[in-house]
Amino acid sequence: MSNSPQDAAFKLPDASFAEVEALAWRLAPLLEPGDVVSLWGDLGAGKTAFARALIQTMAGKPIEVPSPTFTLVQTYVLSAEIWHFDLYRLKRVDEIYELGFEDALSDGVTLIEWPERLEAALPRERLDIRFADGSAPDRRSIAVSGSAGWSSRLPLLVNDRATALDEFLARAGWQAAERRPLPGDASFRRYTRLVNGTQTAMLMDAPPPHNDAPQFLKIAEHLLAAGYSAPRILDRDAEQGFLLLEDLGDQTFTRALAAGAKERSLYTAAVDLLISLHQGDAAVLTAGVPPYDDRVLQVELDLFTHWYLPAVSGLSVDPDQRDVYRDIWAALLPVARLIPETLVLRDYHVDNLMVLDRPPPKSVGLLDFQDALRGPALYDLVSLLRDARRDVAPELIAELSARYLAAFPEVDALNFNAAFACLSVQRNLKIIGIFTRLARRDGKPGYLKHIPRCWRMIEADSQHPALAPIVVWLDRVIPAEYRVIPNGDRI
Repeated sequence: MSNSPQDAAFKLPDASFAEVEALAWRLAPLLEPGDVVSLWGDLGAGKTAFARALIQTMAGKPIEVPSPTFTLVQTYVLSAEIWHFDLYRLKRVDEIYELGFEDALSDGVTLIEWPERLEAALPRERLDIRFADGSAPDRRSIAVSGSAGWSSRLPLLVNDRATALDEFLARAGWQAAERRPLPGDASFRRYTRLVNGTQTAMLMDAPPPHNDAPQFLKIAEHLLAAGYSAPRILDRDAEQGFLLLEDLGDQTFTRALAAGAKERSLYTAAVDLLISLHQGDAAVLTAGVPPYDDRVLQVELDLFTHWYLPAVSGLSVDPDQRDVYRDIWAALLPVARLIPETLVLRDYHVDNLMVLDRPPPKSVGLLDFQDALRGPALYDLVSLLRDARRDVAPELIAELSARYLAAFPEVDALNFNAAFACLSVQRNLKIIGIFTRLARRDGKPGYLKHIPRCWRMIEADSQHPALAPIVVWLDRVIPAEYRVIPNGDRI
């Protein structure tokens, strides 16, 4: 994307103020840390009014949003941190860095009025919204375009999907509810809390062609039938990707830990849920669920070689070395299957687990399981204890691994340790590839900061004797000087 506005991806040729507000509402749940929205147009074109509607939508209430014309920047800590810049009075481009611009780009959602003042410093990865006069003083012509990272999100701004969503909520009886967007993540799904008096519900928007709503429904039904706290399905339009879900609240394990909850208690509850789940009837739990076979695991591993090495070295992996990498893993992956298979939720970590006032195992609420597969039972234990986003103390990992193993006396301890190490290295290589792709392809650099932790876990778990072949390959192809964050920072 160039540093000048693109041809519009779509236009609102003569929008009323209500239509401008509706565009802000549709945009709010799509925004993620690292996103840049540049607002173009002359004085009085409506840039600040749009920014105000967008910020108030993200706040879920009509908060005060002053124009930053004189302060140059205003910040808001909402569902994400918002940096609202008005650069009309900017005298020199380098002044922008004194205003915290680099921090905004790294950790926040950045709204920029008068982006042309930045010249070449304007980020290439961004969403452009251009405002011009309409047919009357209270109407505006709006053109919207985005860089590659917006390709999957732009269709969600078009009126047709917004209309379909309104119709779905009307059929479900929630059309009058207040809508409070939740922060975005690394997926195509968007969540909005609906508040209707004393009632709340969660709206999941999983648009085609990235529509995982049918799979979410299938796994939710399996989990609910087995007695676990997945969100109940209140209403659905799976074909269009709209689900109305039970609201399990805001108390994720992550927030509970930040508020001072006891780490051992929460992690023990999460491990006990896995024990309960894995002691259940695997055939029933995995009915109709695709396999997490070696082919899928290998596709995930290829993300590392395809994205990470070129990003840190400027070089592509030599085809012969890539073949060696695949051959090594073809021999290693059976180690992960030394443990029985069952339902694997795949993103079982503290961001996706909820603290609920219910008896165990229902005391742990389950989110983000639509990618579940039938695969190695230890995968979710590894996901929990070898978390890419959070350090877990080695002594707690050892304690909870022993607790899990004691619940399955038929499992050999040596096989357990080998499978755990194998899955940890596989998962963290995959995650490094995914985080690099999110930054390079999708313009989402916020996940890069976790790569050092992934490397530490790879280096620790690859000390298991079974992983010796991949250690040799990594030392040869990805030596220490390449084990860096892809923006050039040393680990």
